[in-house]
Amino acid sequence: MSFRSSKNDENILPFPGRNAVASAAAASLPVLIVLHQETSTPGRVGNALRALGYPLDIRRPRFGDPLPDTLERHAGAVIFGGPMSANDPDDYVRREIDWIEIPLREQRPFLGICLGAQMLAKQLGAQVAPHHEGRVEVGYYPIRPTADGHAFGFQFHPDVTYAMMHRWTTRGGVRMDSPGAQPRHLHFEGRAVHDVIERAWLKNFIAGWIARAPRAIMLDAAE
Repeated sequence: MSFRSSKNDENILPFPGRNAVASAAAASLPVLIVLHQETSTPGRVGNALRALGYPLDIRRPRFGDPLPDTLERHAGAVIFGGPMSANDPDDYVRREIDWIEIPLREQRPFLGICLGAQMLAKQLGAQVAPHHEGRVEVGYYPIRPTADGHAFGFQFHPDVTYAMMHRWTTRGGVRMDSPGAQPRHLHFEGRAVHDVIERAWLKNFIAGWIARAPRAIMLDAAE
């Protein structure tokens, strides 16, 4: 199955709004969604954006989809995760890291999740490397937010749906033996405890993140 597109707008998924508010919001600029596998989806992040009325412009640079030269025609951009690393030598990895300069320079809402967060760190000059003792965080762990900026990077996965958790803990079962990884059954126990709060947090975060105006616009308004 190929997800390559010959026209940029062929990958845009409209939000099927059924009321006046949703229909008006659906006319918003699309959010650029960058995925790295043929079967990847934007999960809950995509659902939250669609619920706010934003179409999704889904692209897979790994399979030949181009990235735009500007985000003037997009409300923001999200680069999702994948099994690869930001340190990999593949051309598309390097191109995506370099491309992140565009939302940063134009001060458009940008979100990097897992691999996307690694790419953001590399673009900003930080080092990306495994834990020095080989430990991982696979499962539910406490996190501490840092001060917000015009871009965000998450090493955790608020995008994971229940179906995605089933797939990941099955296909990635070998990772459950890594130091610090929680066994499969604890993933579902943790989801039962934390999922309602996490879902509410994600909804509020996405709404606030996508509404952030570029700094130049805010400064003009202040003046």
